[in-house]
Amino acid sequence: IEYKGKRLTEAQVDKRYANDDDPHTFLFALDDGMVIDATLGGNSARWINHSCAPNCEAVDDGNRIFIETLRAIRPGEELSYNYGIELEERHTPELKRLYECRCGARHCRGTILQPKKKK
Repeated sequence: IEYKGKRLTEAQVDKRYANDDDPHTFLFALDDGMVIDATLGGNSARWINHSCAPNCEAVDDGNRIFIETLRAIRPGEELSYNYGIELEERHTPELKRLYECRCGARHCRGTILQPKKKK
């Protein structure tokens, strides 16, 4: 399924959500600096949850995002992918609580934040 929504610049997103402390959004950042905001013209792909043990992955196909399965999906099984949210600031306990993960995977990281890369 394609992840659809209005395409905005990062500056437009920052302005739109400047006073919003809730990290629950329907934003998907693209490599070209644009962002898909699925609250505006989005489809059912925006309801696919994060998991630390996902059964899907997000695939960038020419700045169109598709959520594709990694394996056969059982009837009634929830679709999920790793959101991989990257934040530059330090991942404090408060920030990790704000971005808490409750996926229930055996090796759940406890957060939907992407681990920092070692330098």
